[in-house]
Amino acid sequence: MLASLSLLFNALVWGLSWWPLRHLQQAHLHPLWATMCFFALGVVILLLWRPSVALDLWRQPALLSIAVVSGVTNATFNWGVAIGDVVRVVLLFYLMPVWAALLARLILKESINWVALLRMGLALLGALLVLKPAGHSWPTLGSLSDLLGLLGGMGFALTNVLLRQQAAQPAASRAFAMFAGCTLLPGLLAWGLSGVGVVSGWPAWDWAWVGPVLLMGVIFFFSNLALQYGASRLPVKLTSVLMLTEVLFAAASSAWLGESALTPTVLMGGALIVLAALLATLGESAE
Repeated sequence: MLASLSLLFNALVWGLSWWPLRHLQQAHLHPLWATMCFFALGVVILLLWRPSVALDLWRQPALLSIAVVSGVTNATFNWGVAIGDVVRVVLLFYLMPVWAALLARLILKESINWVALLRMGLALLGALLVLKPAGHSWPTLGSLSDLLGLLGGMGFALTNVLLRQQAAQPAASRAFAMFAGCTLLPGLLAWGLSGVGVVSGWPAWDWAWVGPVLLMGVIFFFSNLALQYGASRLPVKLTSVLMLTEVLFAAASSAWLGESALTPTVLMGGALIVLAALLATLGESAE
């Protein structure tokens, strides 16, 4: 029960993360800067606990790739849910079974059977419905947030493939690589894009954003600990199903606060995407 509650807590944190990100953006802290701050606490704690993890990251190029990809994943997802329709972004993010199957084929040389093709077809059909704008026949990427959601899902799929490829690396080193990437990459992106006026620069000190950032840093750290605790004690099938509750938390909270439009088309597309993710979970657990 405690392991299941731990995973639900992690899903709840990520499913509701759009709300503090939007609050921080209203306080003039862009989601990229906020993401950098959220994960900086984890970097500091891991360095204090095991300083050698920094050397592992420097010596192992594979860990650097995990850092880069996980950093881009969190940067794009957090930016997307902060500026766009929350449900659309989260659903497009959960197209990751499609990208995971393709990337596993390219990187891990895993085969793609007809069941995997069926899952991919369901997920893509769901994406077409989610992306279908009102009054138009053909789906389109209607905004930057849609693109960010897709990129975030691709990045998350690649992160999972790389973690599987580097399973022999120490767990602490892999965790530090992810925390470091989620700190440095969003920060570098924010710095570069602010220089050309795409995102806002680093704001002046204000407790309107400093206090929430400190609180969210602590919450994200314990959320990660909860994920590690629950995922190490429950079957993969149950872990993945519980993680999918993030979609429900995000949809319910954003619809309740009037930030998302749950049209029948979006609900149907979302159901297909979630079904594809569940089928992927059942397939992995059977293997």
